[in-house]
Amino acid sequence: MDYRKKLIVKPGAKIRLKDIDPAWHGKHETEAEAAQDLAENVAKLTHLQYLLYAEKKHALLIVVQGIDAAGKDGTCWHVITAMNPQGTTVTGFKQPTEEDLAHDFLWRVHPHVPGLGQVAVFNRSHYEDVLVVRVHNLVPESEWSKRYKEINQFEKLLARKGTTILKFFLYISAGEQLERFRQRLDDPNRQWKISESDYKERAYWNDYLKAYEAMLEQCSTEYAPWYVIPSNHKWFRNLAVSQIIAATLEELKMKLPPPTVDLAQIRKAYHAAAKDPAESKSKARG
Repeated sequence: MDYRKKLIVKPGAKIRLKDIDPAWHGKHETEAEAAQDLAENVAKLTHLQYLLYAEKKHALLIVVQGIDAAGKDGTCWHVITAMNPQGTTVTGFKQPTEEDLAHDFLWRVHPHVPGLGQVAVFNRSHYEDVLVVRVHNLVPESEWSKRYKEINQFEKLLARKGTTILKFFLYISAGEQLERFRQRLDDPNRQWKISESDYKERAYWNDYLKAYEAMLEQCSTEYAPWYVIPSNHKWFRNLAVSQIIAATLEELKMKLPPPTVDLAQIRKAYHAAAKDPAESKSKARG
């Protein structure tokens, strides 16, 4: 199943997140049923990233946004495990520094976009500047409202230079979020992830939904589409994201580049070096 058709936000579409089921899980009923498809997607990603790295005609930017506890870190982990770290980077965009704030809001982002042959994953991104900034009134509406157009222009520039852009909004229900917070509290291995702001931000749930809806409506384009990923089931989240990335990369029709050396000469040199030294000495004695 190609989840792109089901989960894409079509340019110009109106989005009501409350009409989307965050527990939707496609054709599979359980994680076990989805395991083979996920493994096949991971294998495809490994091969496709190898082609992308070798061919150096394309770049891939993956943007991951989501409600707190939706699984941004987990998604990054599952995507990256399929790829060679030599050609892949992950950047997390947290609260901007004083130096960041002294520049335009895209200044801290541009150095991390991928070059040809590279994959870059953004864990949070430039979209924080139309999300948390909007919800908490950190800058006037007259300023953040202009950023949608500026983001589209920025992404269009990247696309024109050969970057394929895929953006994933991980969507969970308020109940699922609270359950994940509880799991963090009960699990010593995840208690380090707990933040007081996690619970405080729940008071802004509806405000965030409005901000996410505006982000999806105004910044899903043909060259940089948004996908809403139902993420109550972590296994489906990973399945859908991996399938969408693999299917998109397959359409690039990438190929291994031709050799840059004379293979006949290389083979000749190899065979000369591979001769048995003992055999050569025996012939010399004879």
